[in-house]
Amino acid sequence: MNLEERVLEIINHKDYSPMKFKELSIVLGVKEQKDRDKLSLCMDKLITRGKVIKTKRGKYDKVNTVNTFEGKFIGHAKGFGFVVVEGRDEDIFVPKEYINTAMNEDTVIVKITKEASGDKRCEGEITKVLERAINQVVGTFQESERFGFVIADSKKISQDIFIPNKFKKAAMTGHKVVVEILKWPEGNKSPEGRIVEILGHKDDPGVDIMSIIREYDLPIEFPNYVFAEIEDLDDEVAEGEKYGRMDLRNTKMVTIDGADAKDLDDAVSLEILDNGMYKLGVHIADVTHYVKEKTELGKEALRRATSVYLVDRVIPMLPRKLSNGLCSLNANTDRLALSCIMTINSKGEVIDHEIAETLIHVDERMTYVDVDKILKGDEALSDRYKDFVDMFKKMKELSDVIRANRGVRGALDFDLPESKVILDENGKPIEIKAYDRNDATKIIEDFMLIANETVAEDFFWQGVPFVYRSHDVPDSEKLGNLRAFIKSFGYTIKGAEVHPKELQRVLKEAEGKEEELIIRRLMLRAMKQAKYTETNDEHYGLAAEYYCHFTSPIRRYPDLQIHRIIKDVLNGRMNKKRMEALAEITPKVADESSKKERRAEEAERDTIKLKKAEYMLDKIGNVYEGTISGLTNWGMYVELENTVEGLVRVTEMTDDFYVYNEDSHTYIGERTKNVYKLGQKIKVKVLRVNLLEKTIDFDLEEDE
Repeated sequence: MNLEERVLEIINHKDYSPMKFKELSIVLGVKEQKDRDKLSLCMDKLITRGKVIKTKRGKYDKVNTVNTFEGKFIGHAKGFGFVVVEGRDEDIFVPKEYINTAMNEDTVIVKITKEASGDKRCEGEITKVLERAINQVVGTFQESERFGFVIADSKKISQDIFIPNKFKKAAMTGHKVVVEILKWPEGNKSPEGRIVEILGHKDDPGVDIMSIIREYDLPIEFPNYVFAEIEDLDDEVAEGEKYGRMDLRNTKMVTIDGADAKDLDDAVSLEILDNGMYKLGVHIADVTHYVKEKTELGKEALRRATSVYLVDRVIPMLPRKLSNGLCSLNANTDRLALSCIMTINSKGEVIDHEIAETLIHVDERMTYVDVDKILKGDEALSDRYKDFVDMFKKMKELSDVIRANRGVRGALDFDLPESKVILDENGKPIEIKAYDRNDATKIIEDFMLIANETVAEDFFWQGVPFVYRSHDVPDSEKLGNLRAFIKSFGYTIKGAEVHPKELQRVLKEAEGKEEELIIRRLMLRAMKQAKYTETNDEHYGLAAEYYCHFTSPIRRYPDLQIHRIIKDVLNGRMNKKRMEALAEITPKVADESSKKERRAEEAERDTIKLKKAEYMLDKIGNVYEGTISGLTNWGMYVELENTVEGLVRVTEMTDDFYVYNEDSHTYIGERTKNVYKLGQKIKVKVLRVNLLEKTIDFDLEEDE
C-alpha cells in the first residue's frame, strides 16, 4: 500500500476525527524530514484532486462523498455535458450553466443537485476541474479585423477559441490549425489560445485526415533515437539467432491476410495425425527478440500501444523496418516465431499443446480472397496452389469444428458489416462497400481465437503476472432496453442474470428475418467494451473462461508484453524479482493499452465517417433504398446497402405529423397512420451533407 492509499484509508475510516499535519504524521509514523516533505506533497495532491479537504483550522478531513463524485466530463456541442463516474451505471447530466469552465475529457468533481426521476437522469454541478485533458485543439480558423477565432473540429467542444492577432501566426480564414490553450474559459469568456501549427486549407487534399490525426494526438513520426537503435539490424535473420529454437522450416505453412496487408503477424500450419486428430500450429512473429522492454524502441511501442488503421494510411506501433520487414512473416524467408502448437479433437477441444520459440519458413503468402475461391472450387487457383488445396480444405473443416464448439458454450457472433472505403490518389473516396467476411477470414479468426484461449489458460494456471483480454457482463440498463425492444418483435430474453447462450438463442431465432441485422446491432450496443486487465475476468462475448491477445505483437502492445512473459518462463527467467517487476508492469500496460485502443478506434471511426460524408457530397438528390437502423426523438437513421448512414429528421417528415412511440420503437403518422419501424426498408433522397460535422441528411422519398 503506497502513502496516498494509507492516508485515504485513515481519513475515510468511520472513526476518524479531523487532524492537523503533525497529528497525521504521528499516526502514520512519519519522523524524518524527507518523509514529512513527501507527506506534505501527498496531502497537497489529494486536496487538488478533491479527495481530501483542509478546514479553516488547518485540519484534514474527508470529502462529503454522499453526493459528490470524481469523474470525466463529456461535452456536447450545445454546451451541456455529462460526467462519467467509474462504478456508477448512469452518467450525471450537467446543464450548460453549471459546467464551471470544464471542457471535454477533463477530470472533474461533480455535485449532484437533482436526483434521477422517472426517465430523467440525475443532474449535477461541476464544483472543481481537477485535471485538464487537453492543451491543444484542432479546428478551422476564422479571421476578423482585430482578432481571430477557431471553431473546434470536435463537436464535444462547444466554445470557439479566441485568438489574439499576435498569436494567429500566418493563418487565414479556412485554414485548419492546431491551437494551444493559453487561458481556460472563465464565466462567459471563451478559452484563449495561440496557433502553433497550420495544417493547410480545409479543402486541400490530405488536410482532413491530418486534422483528425492531430485532434487525437496520434504520433506519426518515430523519434530519431528509435531509428538509431535499429539502423544496424539486417533485413534477414542472422545465422547466430537461429540456434536453440524448435526448427519448423520443413513444416508446410502459409500466411492468410488481406491483399494490402504488409505487417504479417501470423502463419498457420495444419497436419492430420494418425489418430485422426488435428495438429494446428499458430506461429506468431517473435517481435520481442528485437523490441526489448527497456530500450527506447520498447518505450515508444508502449507509448503508441497499437497500430492505427485510418482510411488512407497506417500509423504503425513499430517502425516499418520491423513491422513490414524483419518481424513480418514474409514468404520464402527464415523468420523467428513464438508458436502455439495444439492437438485438437473432433469436438474442437484442445487436448494438448506446446508453446515454443521456433524458426519458421512460410511457403506461401495467401490472401483471404484467393483461399476462399479455392475453397469454392476455383480451378485456376486450385491448380496454382495444388500443394496446399488439401490443407485449406482441412483448415475449413477444423474451423467449422472450433466454431461449433464455441457456439455450444454460448459465444456470440454479431457478424455485422464493416465499411471499406476506396480512395483515389488524391484521397477522394470513389467507392464504399461492406467488407467481405468469407470462409478464409473465418478460418484465421477461429485459429487465432483458440490460440489466444489456450495461451491464456496455460499462463493463468502457472500463476504468473499476465495481461488478459476481459469482457464484462452487459450493462443492466442497456440489457433492459434490449429486452423491451425485442419484445416488440416477439422475442424474449429470459433470466435476471443473462448468460451469453440466451442472447445467442435470440440471434438464432432472428436469423434470416427482416429484423435480424437490427437485433444484432442493438445487442452489440448493449455489450460493454472489452478491455485489457491484469486479472482474468473472463470474456462474456466469447463465453470464454480464459482469454488474452497473443497473436498480433507487431500491432498490439499487450501481445508483445505477453510474449515477454512467455519467453521469461520458457527460458527460466521467471524468478521472484521478475515476478515482482511484472506485478507492477502489467496493470500499467493493461490500462495504457485500453486507453490507446479506444483512441485508435475513435480516430478510425472519424476518418470513415468523414470519407462517407465526402463520398455523398456529389450525390445530393440521388435516391437510394435503405434500412431504418435507429429511431430517436429527433428522427430516423437509415443505412444504405454500402454501409453509409444518414438521418431523416422528424421536422422534415412533412407528409404527416409523426409521433415517436418509445414502447413500440416506431414513428406513427397521426393522419395517415403510416408506420416506420426498425429494420424496415424505405427509399430516401440525399438532402444535405455536412463535412465539418461528418453527417448526412436524408429525406423520405415517396413511392410513385
